[in-house]
Amino acid sequence: MIVRPFLCASLAALVLQVSAQSQWCGKNYMSSQPIVPPGGQFPIPETSSSPLIAFRCAPVLKPYLPEDVASPAGFIIDTELTHTKVNGAQAIALPSKNNLGTLDVSVKVNGHTLAQGHVPVNATKHVLSFSLASLRPQKNAFDVTCSATYSAAGKPLQTFSASTELSFLPPPPAGRSVTKMDLRTGALLAKHANGKGGEYETVFPIGFYTDFGGYLASNLSVLDDLKARGFTIVHPVPTFDNLTALDLVIDRMQELGLWLMYDMRWTYLNASNVTEEVNRIKNRPNLLLWYTADEPDGWEDPLNGTTNAYDLIYSLDGYHPVSLVLNCENYYFDAYTAGTDIVMQDTYMIGNNVTFSSEWGTPCTPDYGDCGCDNCKGEFEDISTRMDEFAERLWILGWDRTKAVWTVPQAFGGSSYWKRVPTGQEWVVQSVLGINHGGLGVVPWNDPTTADIKNSATTLAKAMPTMKEFILNPASAVGHAVVNRVDVAWWTVSGRTLILATNLNYNQTAVPLTSLHGVKIGGQSRQVFDSGAKIQGKAILLESVGTGGWVIS
Repeated sequence: MIVRPFLCASLAALVLQVSAQSQWCGKNYMSSQPIVPPGGQFPIPETSSSPLIAFRCAPVLKPYLPEDVASPAGFIIDTELTHTKVNGAQAIALPSKNNLGTLDVSVKVNGHTLAQGHVPVNATKHVLSFSLASLRPQKNAFDVTCSATYSAAGKPLQTFSASTELSFLPPPPAGRSVTKMDLRTGALLAKHANGKGGEYETVFPIGFYTDFGGYLASNLSVLDDLKARGFTIVHPVPTFDNLTALDLVIDRMQELGLWLMYDMRWTYLNASNVTEEVNRIKNRPNLLLWYTADEPDGWEDPLNGTTNAYDLIYSLDGYHPVSLVLNCENYYFDAYTAGTDIVMQDTYMIGNNVTFSSEWGTPCTPDYGDCGCDNCKGEFEDISTRMDEFAERLWILGWDRTKAVWTVPQAFGGSSYWKRVPTGQEWVVQSVLGINHGGLGVVPWNDPTTADIKNSATTLAKAMPTMKEFILNPASAVGHAVVNRVDVAWWTVSGRTLILATNLNYNQTAVPLTSLHGVKIGGQSRQVFDSGAKIQGKAILLESVGTGGWVIS
């Protein structure tokens, strides 16, 4: 989230940082400064005239534990065909007819074959099973080599290779939680946050960045209210100048079954501080994940800072993923994202002039200016574009299996660049737009917020236990369409379909169900989320910035 001088609780520390910085996202923004291209743009990959195969592999889960030995483990094999020169893409000679055939794939660790089998060409999420029994758990990840051979009719034998890592950790110390990532979807898996054990379940994180000083630290009943509203996660915002109060907050969160997203924004560049904080927090039963850099691309933090922190955290813990948020649309994405498992985007486009800065009196262009929303157009599509760009870059880099994208909706305003607070319905549009474009967590900036936003967020949170069974299910067949500026996504599992539709227009809009190709119409529908939408006849009717969710069976 934006941490400009106007919004940050730790103002003293921030003023020192701001005084030394006159750029944001690499751009000059003061009227006294020249226009200088910022650099750092993500390279556009070249196009190949002949087909390529993006042969990739990754474990199904990260990490595996000894408790998983009794069940089959798996490697995900992707064999997507493309004409884009993505990382690791290799030329492939295909048969002249439509039958593409299969590849013979083997997966090895230290020369020992763990898995092998036939994988169709142009497949995604094809799983080859294997047993963990031949491996001994260890702190460091195993290096994995994946190889494939392919013989098309009339073509010479072709070989392809890829590499990945397999995390197979020893049992965690007593009391420490474990958060696994299902790399088929990017979803998190964890046992109950109260620390009393149970089975692993999918977690859809929904909950606010939440003020610590003056809010959580002085009023633990805030947590009871958040739990009653259905939120699953709390992200206390540092500084944590009262560790006794922090312990009381985390204790109460555990009692209530609320997950902790632990924030090291002010300390992640200092190895001694990170070591102290990780060792103090890592055995908390309700720790879900770590959070390091807060808009490092905006602040122009050292390019290796996120990776250094990531490696250090994994050396100290290893049982919880790491996250960060990026604010810039396109500034050293690969360098900063290299140091995370979960990359979040915070595109704040409500209530601000995105072409002329109200704070600095200068225009905002791809090369100059700061309007509070980098390279934005001032419309909801700024969010979906950012989500899609992040996802595409991860695919180009070969990180789409090992990293997930979350969304940070705007839940503030009335100062600085943002002259008004979003309405509750606008907040929902932002959130569902992020989900429809692959977001696997919703963490708004920030709480305290308005009653309207809090109530709308509550409605979404209470619908999430039903909706996550579709959104986070690796067996889901996913579809997406934009009709009349209504963004619609659907997930189908075992003959049942979840539809999420959100209206980006400030007027009533209808979407014919027949325009959702692949959705079977005619079955029973049950509305599971209502923010101003309904199904009437064979159409979805949405109010101005209305949103709805239905399960059709």
